[in-house]
Amino acid sequence: MKKPVLIRDHFENAKQYNLPRADLIICDLPYELGSKMYASNPAWYNQGDRANGESNLAHKAAFNTDYRFSIPNFFSFARRLLKKEPGKGEKGAPCMIVFCSFQQIPTVITEAEKAGFKHHYPLFFTKKTSAQVLKANMKIVGATEMALVLYRDKLPKFNNVDPSDGQRHMILDWFPFERDGKEIPRIHPTQKPVRLLKRLIAIFTDPGDVVIDCCAGSGSTLRAAWELGRQAYGFEVDRRFYQDACEKMLGAATQDEPAVNG
Repeated sequence: MKKPVLIRDHFENAKQYNLPRADLIICDLPYELGSKMYASNPAWYNQGDRANGESNLAHKAAFNTDYRFSIPNFFSFARRLLKKEPGKGEKGAPCMIVFCSFQQIPTVITEAEKAGFKHHYPLFFTKKTSAQVLKANMKIVGATEMALVLYRDKLPKFNNVDPSDGQRHMILDWFPFERDGKEIPRIHPTQKPVRLLKRLIAIFTDPGDVVIDCCAGSGSTLRAAWELGRQAYGFEVDRRFYQDACEKMLGAATQDEPAVNG
């Protein structure tokens, strides 16, 4: 299986890299929280008034991309990276999984429809605790993440056969957001668990299919896809995340075949 390819560039420049079209595109959109990102997690707290969830990071953004990411541009380019729908009578259409905040859902649906993704359904990921513990005495705190499965006309490829018994099983629209073990490095503040990504990739693709992550971050999607025998490609603009993803997350998976520094 071809080793993962991580490109330090913006996905809008994908054309110059001649990547194969994707069977599945996964993207964790910047949540556009900006200065609201910090001040809820104790890991970010330093002095300040704990009762108000304040810290010296309270008015800083987590990522520069929070200010320059364009959802319309994302869908305009992403639809070109995705394979075309299969012919009449054929099954196994490609799709996208887009992680987004609750507030972003209407915008994501609207812009996806403009790009030809007429259909969608939600996924929910439940956590055992919340990162917003400093807000716990003020309001109900969030302990879920959300995503949308987006597709054009035909239902996406769907694998619900359990290898252990060879039987089809119902798959619900919520998944436990279980953290990875110590064997998976922690690189990115909003990093998705490899085990969760593997579950999603296994449902919507077959071995040998192409998975592209347009905002690769820690590289966890690429690692999950590669470990499942899929072709994995990703884009990451931040130099530090790119380097850590190559060295720590992908490591041996990319040795002798370095990632691309665009």
